[in-house]
Amino acid sequence: MKILVIGGGGREHALVWKLGQSAGVGKVWCAPGNGGIADEAECVAADFGDVEKLGELVGQLDADLTVVGPELPLVNGIADLFASRGRAVVGPRRHAAQLEGSKIFSKEFLERHGIPTAAIYGAYDSPGAAYGALCEVDWPVVIKADGLCAGKGVFVAPNPDAATDFIERVMEKKELGAGGSRVLFEEALVGEELSFILLTDGERYAPLVPTRDHKRVFDDNQGPNTGGMGAYSADELLPEDLLHIVRERIVEPTIEGLKQDGIPYQGFLYLGLMLTKEGPKVLEYNCRLGDPEGQAIAARMDFDLAEVLCDVAAGKFRPEKLKWKPGASACVVLTSGGYPGSFENGKEILGLAEAGNVTDVKILHAGTKRVASKIVTHGGRVLGVTAVANSLDQALGKAYQAAAMIRFEKMHYRTDIGRHHQTRSAAGE
Repeated sequence: MKILVIGGGGREHALVWKLGQSAGVGKVWCAPGNGGIADEAECVAADFGDVEKLGELVGQLDADLTVVGPELPLVNGIADLFASRGRAVVGPRRHAAQLEGSKIFSKEFLERHGIPTAAIYGAYDSPGAAYGALCEVDWPVVIKADGLCAGKGVFVAPNPDAATDFIERVMEKKELGAGGSRVLFEEALVGEELSFILLTDGERYAPLVPTRDHKRVFDDNQGPNTGGMGAYSADELLPEDLLHIVRERIVEPTIEGLKQDGIPYQGFLYLGLMLTKEGPKVLEYNCRLGDPEGQAIAARMDFDLAEVLCDVAAGKFRPEKLKWKPGASACVVLTSGGYPGSFENGKEILGLAEAGNVTDVKILHAGTKRVASKIVTHGGRVLGVTAVANSLDQALGKAYQAAAMIRFEKMHYRTDIGRHHQTRSAAGE
């Protein structure tokens, strides 16, 4: 089997890693890939936002299956194009991808199907309307840019000054591009976040192991939001009683709601949840595997990923094929200094071989590039140091042991991934 993976981040490296372990896979390409993926797959230059060019590429390669990593090509309709050309692809079509592509579309879907979510104050098409609505909200208030903003389009505003500043930057200065042309105000939910990711062929579905992401750039959840500074997976994140509630109140109404609306959905579906006192509520949908949650999930996979994804693409998904390693996993993201703001590329990365020799650790590349014999930084999120072990304490220990061996100029990472979970477990909660 020949497989093309689209994307070039840590999630895509995790997919390439696991697909390469599948018995029936003879060739893996990644477009565009990165410095680390190049050691495990053939990287092909590509703009993953240009679906027409990607359509030409898959024809040239004659790939048997394409797995789409990032959201942009899905929102741009890559699954529609590939389906029209008889090419097997894992990922939802353009209409379904609007669950992530438009926060307003997503909120209307949730409300239409009675799925628990935060109350909405309103959606606004102009800065003036957004400023005017600030006098009618309770504080703090959540402000969401409607479109794709690389994980930076959600802001919990503590007061009117902070809200005004965010609206100005997003809607007037257009710091987040076209994704910030409309904004949504909703109530701020209180609780713990949980990433609930499932795989579906539109009829059958299976949840992946539960994960928790860390969005803020600094320890103790301080600083601006990022694309994700680390994640961990442990079965105790989702006890059986909570899993039952999530399935009954959120997952199955989502699957049924898509059917009722005539929106076929196939691929990974990410439900960002807030576990509130009133029960779990949906913060957001993503139409793909999470990043860095995907890295933590991949580390626990104990099944043939290529076989399962081929089944999904063919509408013949068998959930019972998904098997998982017991215990826990953790991913610690190493970033360029200054991220998520401005940062410099081209910093040589040292210590990769030593870190990769730590038992049960996999160094997954994100923003890297190969220059001659060197690996250098080429993005904000540079590496995902990922470990699996019998317990979360052990997985985190291995990940941080390996992370300490890696160095590049101005390297930064959070030192408290999973700490809150460890603290609660120690307290017997």
